[in-house]
Amino acid sequence: MSTHARLLAEALSARTDEELAALFGRREVRPEAGWNDFFDAAEALLDPSSLMRILPRLTRAEARGLVAAASGADPGPVAEALRSLALLSPSGATLPPSVAAAVAGRDAPAAAVEAAPASGALAGNAEEPSAARAAERAFTTVATLADALLLAEEGPLALLAGGTVGLSEKRRLSERGLPDDPALLDDVLAVGTAAGLLRPIDRTLLLSAAGAAWLRLPGPERWSQLVSGFRDALPDVLRTADGGWIPLRAWADEHPWDSAWPARTGALLRQARLLGLVMDERASPEALETPWAEAPRRGADPDPAALAAYVPAEVDRIFLQNDLTAIAPGPLLPALDLRLRGMAARESASQASSYRFTADSLSTALSAGETEDGVLAFLEEISLTGVPQPLRYLLAQSASRHGQVQVGTDAETGRTRVRSRDPHLLQAIGVDQALRPLGLVPEDSAEDGIVLTTRVNRDTVFWALTDEHYPAALVDAEGAVERPVRTTAESAPAPPSDTQRYEALLAHLREAREGDADAAWLERELEHAAKQRAVLAVEVAMPDGTARELVLEVTGFGGGRLRGRDRASDVERTLPIRSILSTRAIEDPGS
Repeated sequence: MSTHARLLAEALSARTDEELAALFGRREVRPEAGWNDFFDAAEALLDPSSLMRILPRLTRAEARGLVAAASGADPGPVAEALRSLALLSPSGATLPPSVAAAVAGRDAPAAAVEAAPASGALAGNAEEPSAARAAERAFTTVATLADALLLAEEGPLALLAGGTVGLSEKRRLSERGLPDDPALLDDVLAVGTAAGLLRPIDRTLLLSAAGAAWLRLPGPERWSQLVSGFRDALPDVLRTADGGWIPLRAWADEHPWDSAWPARTGALLRQARLLGLVMDERASPEALETPWAEAPRRGADPDPAALAAYVPAEVDRIFLQNDLTAIAPGPLLPALDLRLRGMAARESASQASSYRFTADSLSTALSAGETEDGVLAFLEEISLTGVPQPLRYLLAQSASRHGQVQVGTDAETGRTRVRSRDPHLLQAIGVDQALRPLGLVPEDSAEDGIVLTTRVNRDTVFWALTDEHYPAALVDAEGAVERPVRTTAESAPAPPSDTQRYEALLAHLREAREGDADAAWLERELEHAAKQRAVLAVEVAMPDGTARELVLEVTGFGGGRLRGRDRASDVERTLPIRSILSTRAIEDPGS
């Protein structure tokens, strides 16, 4: 063990638990690391494999400071940060040998890009065509994400091991009207995840409670929340002290030794472009920022007022037509659009959207808790043309069929029961191949005749029947109809702090700390020498009070004694550790 490791071990033992936890977290130490004491910790942190993990995580400033220190220069203002990472000697600005070897041959990164002016928009960001295109992209992104959230509400989106949605899932999304562009869908879903609207849980992507609330917000508020979420989720190295972000042109170089960093920042810049924060490729290099990006970049709340000037105004009225369609003359207010899409299938999505009412769509609305009177009242309120007679007739017909299939829970067995007064409908459900995973089994019931039962929970069975367009209704133990609620993921719990993650490891290191650091260090040194069969000059205290130096080829260590061959007399000696005053490594004369 080197003197550098000993100095680091002593410095580590003097740090607070919070400082040690921050170091271990940044150095990606496993909480279950098998360290016995601070000497083990020091050796592990100076190990080349550990250094290879931390170097790519260094910021541009830290990397520049480390290269400067390797050349003997002053590392500058990052010296303390590098020392906290155990990359600089505990005192001074020198590098331990293993750190110097890891840095050797690396070039110093370029200096940081200067920050934008303290006030005023960036030069050139008033380019009208580019700003209009950016606003249109933001408008489209918000609408696309809303469609994705509605599909996630119907059922979780399956994730691959890498955390992205698979191609088969993307095909399903494109079949439901989302863009047929896998890379674009990844970026849109990443925007939603960053804003907390979607939550990855057990290899699935679920709509969160925050996402369900976001769907009902007006368009400008939707955009503002997405921008705030995007900014808050940016890596710390891209954030400024006032809560904004550093110049975009500097993003790709902030982790200069990380080969994966350019791809990550490339994805972030694409997301910024989708949110309308960045001019498109036809804008001049000096005009990367849109006018409405300035506030969030400086750490203020996003202001959608400037963006709103370039996007169509939302409307709160529709035209209902005799052919069972509805036409919105502009982007419909999200809350109205959400409810209308619960009872009609959207046929086209643009600044003017169209919707079509069908028996299936109205049956789905009724199964989701709507009533005939409630649907009529809603349509009469938002329609500029009243409710046509064909639509009234279709709604009444659907309402008369609704509830023919009832889904409840048997109080005695706890099994889900599916019953219907129409035996033919129940028979169709029993043989429906799409419902086979439910494991529905026919049983005789004294009260209801033949019923279908399954171990699958009631809500899952209900939504499966509804998705297959059966006129299902949820009922409670007394048979009363309940309003179903789609399940959403709760807000993510706060991740444990570094101190909490490393609590057990820190306690173990504190407990193992020796009262006599010199004695502990000597034992480590002798143990290491025995493993390497090293040659040591050992200073030994003699019984008469004098000291004598012996040159030993160390052959063993244990039981409080050091064993080795005396090079001067060629005899084996065994020395009590308590008699050893000091040791120093020497080159083997026989080598």
